[in-house]
Amino acid sequence: MGLFSRSRSTPLDGVDLVLADLDGVVYAGDGGIPHAVESLNTARRERPLAYITNNASRRDSVVASHLTELGLETQPHEVVTSPQAAVRLLRDRVPTGSTILVVGGDGLVFELEKAGYTVTRSADDRPAAVLQGFSPDVGWAQLAEAAYALAQPEDEGGIPWIATNTDWTIPQSRGIAPGNGTLVSAVHTAVGRLATVAGKPERPIFDEAVARFGARHPLFIGDRLDTDIAGAQAAGIESVLVLTGIDRPKHVLAAPNSSRPTYIVGDLRELHEPYPETIVKGDVTTVGSASVRIDGPDVHIVTEGDRPIDLVRAGAAAIWGTGRAIYGFRVPERLYADPFHRR
Repeated sequence: MGLFSRSRSTPLDGVDLVLADLDGVVYAGDGGIPHAVESLNTARRERPLAYITNNASRRDSVVASHLTELGLETQPHEVVTSPQAAVRLLRDRVPTGSTILVVGGDGLVFELEKAGYTVTRSADDRPAAVLQGFSPDVGWAQLAEAAYALAQPEDEGGIPWIATNTDWTIPQSRGIAPGNGTLVSAVHTAVGRLATVAGKPERPIFDEAVARFGARHPLFIGDRLDTDIAGAQAAGIESVLVLTGIDRPKHVLAAPNSSRPTYIVGDLRELHEPYPETIVKGDVTTVGSASVRIDGPDVHIVTEGDRPIDLVRAGAAAIWGTGRAIYGFRVPERLYADPFHRR
């Protein structure tokens, strides 16, 4: 995937299901991101709209209520969560009715109990598995219980360890905060084991969403290259990276082949705008009125154009098109200027 040879149709043309991440795409903390709600409401007039979230701290019904309060009328079945994906993985490994040690919040507990499992917070209860997800209330005591339960490697008779996700960071209204990946890493450091991951960038959460709506041509919108875009690409889904959350233009330019979006937008209004074609002539790559030239290890801005987003698109297409890693180039700061964050 990548933004090459695009016609001037909008990113939504031909799409029969829009899937959106939440944190950094729709909201940051409790507040909506500018232009997100109205843009998504416009998108859903012609196709279903659903959400995929790695945030394991809340039930699907709570997420749906929050979205409805923001102005996006949403039903619980329109929210696909990482706890749901984690419980599906758990069913393949641990019989229903077993006791599961939970590190996390209500979203995990609800899905486990709905599936017929018994929840514990103590390793002394001899759990059949550990299920770990993000909650702002997770602290040392919960992490320690997980470490006690996971002391024995699984290949030596130890119990399974499933993490809902491993996002390193999570956008909040006050800034960027540590995500579930930091908490999973703390347990990993203590026990020397790796968790099986259920949410993005793994396929199960995407496959469930597509199957739930019977989509043939879905489009996924995310703000992170390493989870959102990489996961969509692994699932064979076209993707939009929106620059209102975690990843910035400098990350886009450095994106490896496995996590390159089909489209790059500054905010979600651009879902409804014609997406400019990428034109390559010799060593010059042009998107809209912005052009970038590759000269050996040097990246030159030929013309900045009249839209900063087109300059990012041109720079990304030019660098990606070489097949070389970003550290092999000298890149002008102007190419990764960042006027986009939470516009």
